[in-house]
Amino acid sequence: MQLSKTEEQLMQHIWKFEKAFMKDILEAYPNPKPATTTIATLLKRMSDKGFIAYTLYGKSREYYPLVKKKDYFSKHVNGLIKNFFNDSASQFASFFTKENLSKEELEQLRTLIDSELKKKP
Repeated sequence: MQLSKTEEQLMQHIWKFEKAFMKDILEAYPNPKPATTTIATLLKRMSDKGFIAYTLYGKSREYYPLVKKKDYFSKHVNGLIKNFFNDSASQFASFFTKENLSKEELEQLRTLIDSELKKKP
């Protein structure tokens, strides 16, 4: 299951806070802030989808993520690779080398790849 753009934006705040009440989430938004009812609707949908849960303290709910940011991002990247790069991670990586990456950025990529290669048997 996937999040909409607005749900994803809200999820970014929840990941950042790790645990947050509605007032904390609303304060994190820039002006003009969304309506409380809008955020409540998004939170309900995200809870129904299994992305967040909450702990009830009287009438207040403290929301927390059920899905790790890294896991969500990884699933998206794998979807991109499958759908746009013929399920080939090397084609995906090649795309970035052909874009406007600086020499420094390419060297950083090389360092990451070399580090991963050393971990492989």
